[in-house]
Amino acid sequence: MRRSRVFGERELRDFLEAAKANVARSIESENDDYILNVNEDDYIAHKVSEATVENLEIHVDDIYAYSSEQMIPAEYFPSGFHVYSGKSYKKDVIKFHIPISGNIQLLYLMPSSRILWSMDIEVNRDEFCFEIINFRDDAEGIVREKDSNIRRIMQQYQNVRAEVERANVGLEQHIRSAFNYRKQRIQKSSGVLASLGVPIKKADAPPETFSVPVPQKRKRAILSKPKVKDVGFTPEPCLDQSTYDEILKLIHDVGKEFERLPSLYADKEEEHLRDHFLMMLEPNFEGSATGETFNKTGKTDILLRHDGSNVFIGECKFWKGEKSFLATISQLLGYLTWRDSKAAVIMFVPNKDFSSAVYTAKEAASKHENFIKYSNERDETWINYEFHLDDDRNRVVKLAVMLYHTPR
Repeated sequence: MRRSRVFGERELRDFLEAAKANVARSIESENDDYILNVNEDDYIAHKVSEATVENLEIHVDDIYAYSSEQMIPAEYFPSGFHVYSGKSYKKDVIKFHIPISGNIQLLYLMPSSRILWSMDIEVNRDEFCFEIINFRDDAEGIVREKDSNIRRIMQQYQNVRAEVERANVGLEQHIRSAFNYRKQRIQKSSGVLASLGVPIKKADAPPETFSVPVPQKRKRAILSKPKVKDVGFTPEPCLDQSTYDEILKLIHDVGKEFERLPSLYADKEEEHLRDHFLMMLEPNFEGSATGETFNKTGKTDILLRHDGSNVFIGECKFWKGEKSFLATISQLLGYLTWRDSKAAVIMFVPNKDFSSAVYTAKEAASKHENFIKYSNERDETWINYEFHLDDDRNRVVKLAVMLYHTPR
């Protein structure tokens, strides 16, 4: 067994800071193309699981003890004993064994918030021990001393646990910041940033066809390391997040208009309802190369294209249940090829029980084979998700699911 001072050899703060520094260095050591191609959330989840400090577990309820006779030097005896200096005397020694698991290194570290106390222990891989010498054959006194030791150990232990848990909670933000800092430096040095944005700007004076607010001017267990299929990195166009948000807000405003005036839209088909969205989107945004920014190719879709590929697509469908809803997501994802594409599934729900359809859509989204994660909920009927393109989790599609009650 190793002898040490329990929670008294090194600062826990230094140990946790070193762990954070190590994960930041590991991000810096990644290949540039890997950082640019990898799915950010998958990579960060991997690094968080890798860097999370497993907490120490002290199984105090499983304590056990052994007694043995040992030769005790005279200097260990309390005052009042008539012993001769330099000699040793035989006494019973009770050794208490406390099982432990988790990160045993933490047993040696001092928490930032701590009681001013420590004691000698012996440690092996699955327990630590402390001894009490039976000087006076006082069983009650030994129990009191044992309980006092355990009480102090557990008090210090709780301080250690709390500090480790706080550090683990902050890991994701620390790793995300380190990842984004590295990625932005690579993009800046390689000139990638300038080539990514699709040139879309707000029109100066869009006509007001509906009583819809005009958008305001535009003002980021150890999991396996994500694999990247791309050999290199080729800059691809993407829609600016703030522009995407404005497009969705305008779609949402028009969808709510359908709900406020159901008699005007009750007999409209998907194509006609889609055209109302286009009627508001087109004059509010303008492309740099052509007069027409938003396009329609089929009966139900709204397209924003750049260099012959779709950077935004909205798919308008009547609600026909979970199976049809998931098929619509698959159809929409099949239209997209770029990394960081943006999309929306717009569902017109004729059912009387509108809330049931909303609940079904929310439950069904995570069942899709390309589902990555729920992002946020802008409204009870407007939910944002992330999906990925077929067979490549690193090509992420931000997808809004938007449902509007349109009784027929």
